[in-house]
Amino acid sequence: MKKPSNTLTFMLCIGAFGWLTATAAPASSAGNVDAARLRGAAAEPGNWFTGGRDKDGTYYSPLKKINAANVSSLGFAWQYDLGNPRRGQEATPLVVDGVMYTSGTWGYVYAVDAVTGHELWRYDPKAAYQAARNPCCDMVNRGVAVWQGRVYVASVDGRLHAIDAKSGRRLWVKDTIVDHKQFYSSTGAPIVAGKVVVIGNSGSDMGKGGVRGYVSAYDLRTGAFRWRFYTVPPAPGKRLEHPELVLADNTWDAGRAPDFRGGGTAWDGFAYDPDLDIVYFGTANAAPYDLRQVGPARFDALFTASIVALHAGSGRLAWHYQTTPHDQWDYDAVQKMVLAELPIGGRPRQVLMQASKNGFYYVLDRRTGELLSAQNYTYVNWATGVDLKTGRPITTSAGDWSMAPKNVYPSWAGGHTWMPMSYSLGTGLVYIPVIDVPNVWVDMVHNGGTVKYLDGFFTVNAIMPDDTYVAADLKRLYGPLPELSTIQAERKEKLVRELIRAWDPIAQKVVWEHETSSGMRGYDGGVMSTAGNLVFQGRGSGELWVYAADTGAVLKVITTGSHIMAAPMTYTVNDEQYVAVQVGYGGAAITVGPAPASSAASRYENVNRIIAFKLGGGTVPAPPALQPQPFERPPVQTADAAHVSHGEMLFIQECSRCHVFGVSITPDLRKLNAGFQAMFKEIVLHGAVAPTGMERFDDILSEQDVDDIHAYVIDETWKGYREQEAAAGR
Repeated sequence: MKKPSNTLTFMLCIGAFGWLTATAAPASSAGNVDAARLRGAAAEPGNWFTGGRDKDGTYYSPLKKINAANVSSLGFAWQYDLGNPRRGQEATPLVVDGVMYTSGTWGYVYAVDAVTGHELWRYDPKAAYQAARNPCCDMVNRGVAVWQGRVYVASVDGRLHAIDAKSGRRLWVKDTIVDHKQFYSSTGAPIVAGKVVVIGNSGSDMGKGGVRGYVSAYDLRTGAFRWRFYTVPPAPGKRLEHPELVLADNTWDAGRAPDFRGGGTAWDGFAYDPDLDIVYFGTANAAPYDLRQVGPARFDALFTASIVALHAGSGRLAWHYQTTPHDQWDYDAVQKMVLAELPIGGRPRQVLMQASKNGFYYVLDRRTGELLSAQNYTYVNWATGVDLKTGRPITTSAGDWSMAPKNVYPSWAGGHTWMPMSYSLGTGLVYIPVIDVPNVWVDMVHNGGTVKYLDGFFTVNAIMPDDTYVAADLKRLYGPLPELSTIQAERKEKLVRELIRAWDPIAQKVVWEHETSSGMRGYDGGVMSTAGNLVFQGRGSGELWVYAADTGAVLKVITTGSHIMAAPMTYTVNDEQYVAVQVGYGGAAITVGPAPASSAASRYENVNRIIAFKLGGGTVPAPPALQPQPFERPPVQTADAAHVSHGEMLFIQECSRCHVFGVSITPDLRKLNAGFQAMFKEIVLHGAVAPTGMERFDDILSEQDVDDIHAYVIDETWKGYREQEAAAGR
């Protein structure tokens, strides 16, 4: 197995990128996926052709050599070190004819031998990290598309790449971002839809007013631009780029300021029906979260928090369904969608299914968008249900935080987020990774605290009432908040938990479930099911769990030592069945830490790798042990209390999205060595360590701002240093 050199050195070698437009044909038949093979995926169960394996995105495999009777002998087969900065890994690898293709941080692409894990090639997207603003949720990438000898990927800077599947050579690259001055990035997997490849972007949560969402389509062979669909209207008075925006424009306040760009990005969750030639995607939250800043009317704000269906050939609207009109809870509708045929009302219906972030499981007719059913698959209190005639949620006062802070279920993390669910063609059940967590929404402008703005949340905050929540401690920053005892009184369940739920999409009920988390949200991974009566899911504790698909009985637990967010997959080569999963922690919970302190994963470094398993395999090699990092003696504090206080506010506003003091994926800034302390201003203002993922902030912060932030960090460092020395008796 080929291993890379030192990660930082590897990343620093990235050169300036060029805008190549070569259209040379692929070198051979490698990556030979086409419409016929994809339609017949069930007849080729040894391959995993798309992120969800088949054209329907089921994350279900017909393979059953590994099954409920023998899975107890499943063990380690091989591993491959991805070599990127040790951040979040969210892609599910593809396997086509014995070759595995996947993507990682920045949009790197890897091709490896699916039997041995030996690297065949590695593609460097040469992402523009020098100028890039990081996504809201880490520099993750959710996968590639393989089609007719090409591999397609979107790099974090928003460029779409076509790569030769045999050699890893770049064929063409296109910039999909309309305005690089805005906070756009790309983290989702592209999708092949007929003659085009379609990609969205992210950034709805970023800046003072978000970005303006859209999806773009490019010719599969040449990369020529074909069409673009904007999900929200432009600023008032600006030209509407396509006719559907007339409908959208009527659902936004007419007097909105141009700084509020609307959001509605399509950052994940695409699907495609080749029979209808329709591409489906979900859209993100409205921006800003507090739509009262846009205008006083409670308009729907189309096409945010919606499922949108477009004719793939033209990019024109087929239909839309808005899951959360006038979204004010960050209830994206970008969760992955599954296409299926279900018996509904006494006849088979071609449907689209989604376990939406807002807590409701939707079944829609995928030709017309007709709502067929909508039932909550987890606890919700912002709505009592969905009116099946109008399709609109029936909202409650419990979700209205406009006048006072409210504890709302589900949280901004969603009842289910990007982690894939799986639809088993064997059991007819859907296996959903569920996040049963609330958050306290607070209007920071009017609630009396000192913090008025938070990067990634605009002028509101959504505080998770976990074990660290103490209302009195937060009052200075955010104003008065509900006491923990008041929040706990609403339900008998503990406040923060994750589950895997087997859901019957026809009966709309839970069939079985297991609580999976150990006290924090966002730790557990996506799901795969197989014809071997198996369900696989990774956990934040560093284990791969295997359940009986029909009953939920636990059949196998494999310790890996690595946090697992991505969904597993399975394939065969030479009649041997393998299970593989990509591991590494980060994503939306980048500041939470690699895993709960009690888990195995917390004892090891966050190494990004692919791990493959087979029957009769051995023990998974653990990553290097995580070495505790002591406090060094800090620099002398030269700033006064006023500057330290200002630095604290700026740190919370601009830095806390990625940095916390304590265990975290990103560095604990209190433990910087003397060299980094001396470079603090260059790092923050000018991106001196941009290859590691630390963006520049000279467009947001002044030199004095950075000095104040540094003064606050030094102040906190002294507190930690003194505690360390006292504990050591020094």
